[in-house]
Amino acid sequence: MTPALQTLGLKKNFGALPVSNNIDFTLAPGARHALIGPNGAGKTTFINLITGRIEPSSGQILLGGDDITRVPQAGRVKRGLGRTFQINTLFKGLSVLENVVMAVSERHGTASDMFRYAGSRRHLIEEAYALLERLRLGADALLPVRELPYGKQRLVEIAIALGLKPSVLLLDEPAAGVPSTETEIILSVIENLPGDIAVLIIEHDMDLVFRFAKKITVLVQGAILVEGTPAEIAADARVR
Repeated sequence: MTPALQTLGLKKNFGALPVSNNIDFTLAPGARHALIGPNGAGKTTFINLITGRIEPSSGQILLGGDDITRVPQAGRVKRGLGRTFQINTLFKGLSVLENVVMAVSERHGTASDMFRYAGSRRHLIEEAYALLERLRLGADALLPVRELPYGKQRLVEIAIALGLKPSVLLLDEPAAGVPSTETEIILSVIENLPGDIAVLIIEHDMDLVFRFAKKITVLVQGAILVEGTPAEIAADARVR
């Protein structure tokens, strides 16, 4: 079976400093996979390489078997690579629904028509609202994003990523900065993401990681230390 995402010999150097060191990584279709490691391990750099924010020094990145190593960020999104960020990147003055409609419109190729009368965009609005309902945000659809608690803002960012219909979704610390009372909601939403989406989560909250992931990769000093099931990782003396 063709991997949903794969890196082969992926390297990134900043001057003489290697921050991603010969990473061979495979994300299976429909995977629930976690990437963990200490601060400075190179996790965010690795995600930035995958999404095209930075260029690798060498190596390959494959999405659904296709080489996307030199494809720009926007092109990777259109091919099915979605991402959320450690710090959310929402339009906080717009409503929750408007944020998600923009993503859905982009996928349909109608983002340039966003300011036409609403009737011409009814199907986009309905799709965006259905997505919000699925993520328990239906009641907040018309609120400005800035009025939502931070945990719900993180959910809006996931809704935007899903609005682009990704085959691979990268979640960069989705629970970062979220109060513990709201973390459970985020985890529940992540656990119930569509099964056909391969999900890679980068997270420091080990309770969240071990509850969510079927497979875990440990990154240390820009290289893979070990990979395995949650039970195997928990029992590994090097990880402890």
